[in-house]
Amino acid sequence: MMYSWYELGSFLLIYSFIGWLGEIIFAAIDKKKFLNRGFLNGPVCPIYGFSMILVLIFFRSLADNPLFLFLGSFAVTTVLEYLTGAVMEKIFKRKWWDYSGYSHNIGGYVCLSFSTVWGIGSVVLVRFVQPFIDFLLLIVPGILGKIVVLALLALLVIDFGVTLGAVLKVKYQSKRLREISKSMVDLAEGMQEISVMLGGAISGPIQKRMVKAYPNLKAGEGGIATVVMAEKAKVFAAGCGFYKLTLIFFIGAFLGDIVETIFCRFTMGRWMSRSSVIYGSFSIVWGLALALASMLLYRIKEKDDRYIFVFGTILGGAYEYACSVFTEIAFGTVFWDYSKLPFNLGGRINLLYCFFWGIAALFWIKFGYPFLSKWIEKIPSKLGKPVTILLTVFMCANMLISAVALGRYTDRVEGEQPEGAVEHFLDEVYPDDLMKRIYPNAIMK
Repeated sequence: MMYSWYELGSFLLIYSFIGWLGEIIFAAIDKKKFLNRGFLNGPVCPIYGFSMILVLIFFRSLADNPLFLFLGSFAVTTVLEYLTGAVMEKIFKRKWWDYSGYSHNIGGYVCLSFSTVWGIGSVVLVRFVQPFIDFLLLIVPGILGKIVVLALLALLVIDFGVTLGAVLKVKYQSKRLREISKSMVDLAEGMQEISVMLGGAISGPIQKRMVKAYPNLKAGEGGIATVVMAEKAKVFAAGCGFYKLTLIFFIGAFLGDIVETIFCRFTMGRWMSRSSVIYGSFSIVWGLALALASMLLYRIKEKDDRYIFVFGTILGGAYEYACSVFTEIAFGTVFWDYSKLPFNLGGRINLLYCFFWGIAALFWIKFGYPFLSKWIEKIPSKLGKPVTILLTVFMCANMLISAVALGRYTDRVEGEQPEGAVEHFLDEVYPDDLMKRIYPNAIMK
């Protein structure tokens, strides 16, 4: 569903406040006192706002189907919470929240019980709260509403800037801390200087509020002031970081295109392109799926096979559904349609392929990822890093060109004549016969 900037901004502010209010109530019940649990200083928790925006964009069409709305919301909010927790830990070197004590958690970032609450809460908000918000936006005078939303968004940006400034100051000081630690001339004096420097890295009120709301951030062993003395082994793409995930994306995108091409040959009796981009044989959906699966499943690889299968089935189904909605909104094109298959949901996903996602997730994390990870880590760092960066730049440009060409292709199908040199260039370089060959299953809406 398409929303205007005014609607999206309103949703972000309203649901960020609702989320903040929920956190306050939960903290009051749990800690028996008032705590501002927001990352920012104002009464907002943006993660709730962004989560609900994603749910509304991708899954609001499922409002009449609470079960699938729950599953989709469960998946997308779980992924967003995981990514937010991982990024914030990367910045602060400490978890802001830790679900390690809960059953069925992934790295302490997410857990089954809270993700279930996210899913149920999203269903309630979409079915009962969102219609009321839509009504409010209709009755509020347009100019007044836009001015208020712009002003509040500006305050949100300023609040974020202040907090980010403190974070960047911590990172700057941390660089100095590492230099002190590595010198090892006088460890005692070094640690004392570390303590003094970090003491003023974040302004007093902000630091005190953060430590109260998130005890995990308390300075000391394992906190913001932690100095990692031992360096990581100098292995290219060690762990599950940027370089490894990027290469897995490329490998998955290429293999996904090949697998789908062969699958179509045997099921439909003809060869057809399954690539998502104009240059090269790459299926972006498969590449992103493998990179995302690697990041999420890496921490639960030792869990029971049934657990991984169910997790992969739900996550894969929600991911494919969201991809279908996104491509239709962005390009006015449907790249796949499962309407003729049994147990489908709006033609976007079907039960059989969801099970396939579950099986693929299990196979990948048990066999595919360990094998591929081992070989990626054998690449020399001096070669691997520049090659990975070049591939990333190439794919970004490739995706941009493909999106622009596909957008113009859609306009041509609708009978729109070219305007300007750019559209004439696109019509000449990327004509209909080329686009039909690359995207044979594209259905224009």
